[in-house]
Amino acid sequence: MIKIVLLGAGNVATHLYKGFKKANAVKVVQWYNRNLKSIETYKNEVETTDNVNNLIEADVYIIAVNDDAIPELSNTLPFENRLVVHTSGSARLYDIDQKLYRGVFYPLQTFSKAVDLDFTTVPICIETLRKKDFKLLETLGQSLGCVTYKVNPKQRPALHLAAVFVNNFTNQIYRIAHEITEKQGAEFDILKPLITETARKVQEVSPYMAQTGPAKRNDKKTIKRHLKLLDNPEHEAIYKLMTESIKKTHGH
Repeated sequence: MIKIVLLGAGNVATHLYKGFKKANAVKVVQWYNRNLKSIETYKNEVETTDNVNNLIEADVYIIAVNDDAIPELSNTLPFENRLVVHTSGSARLYDIDQKLYRGVFYPLQTFSKAVDLDFTTVPICIETLRKKDFKLLETLGQSLGCVTYKVNPKQRPALHLAAVFVNNFTNQIYRIAHEITEKQGAEFDILKPLITETARKVQEVSPYMAQTGPAKRNDKKTIKRHLKLLDNPEHEAIYKLMTESIKKTHGH
């Protein structure tokens, strides 16, 4: 039985708790957060605490807090030579205090508390200093049903940066599209099959091969019409930037 102490109560921590609760041979023995109200819902399922000095012994301590809080929290842990990992895609492994055995357990997915998550679709990126710690974290990931990947200090932040482009930036593009359609009284839902097909297609061919549209064709008349329709300078700037990037990629 792998014993886990969770530290933090955000989206990632909450989903990890739910995932570990269903996993075999894994048990969350304690959940820490400085504000107990955030995890009050689970107080009858798992021991909770808001005091790091009351943390109990476990096989791995998972810090799932904002990146900026990782060094301070790990520094306050009242023990040494225990495995402590964070779940960040961009924070360094060395942001964890050196008195501890350090690692990264990074689930590369978007997390929202209100949306259920199937962990079998979540890749786990693992980075450790010791081989034995990698094996433990690999087993932990597999207990969730995840595919695990061993990554190095350059690969993980690159993956996180790429994830910002494919998720956060893409979602902002969806928001702009929603604003454009809403302004003219058109239904945004009409675009959802296109959104689904765009995501499906990239599973089969490269993003380069999947690209279509006026920028790839260098359809100047359509591009000009689109720019006339955009009355928001910010949206116009984004359209121009993306159009030029696509044109350059495809040789125009």
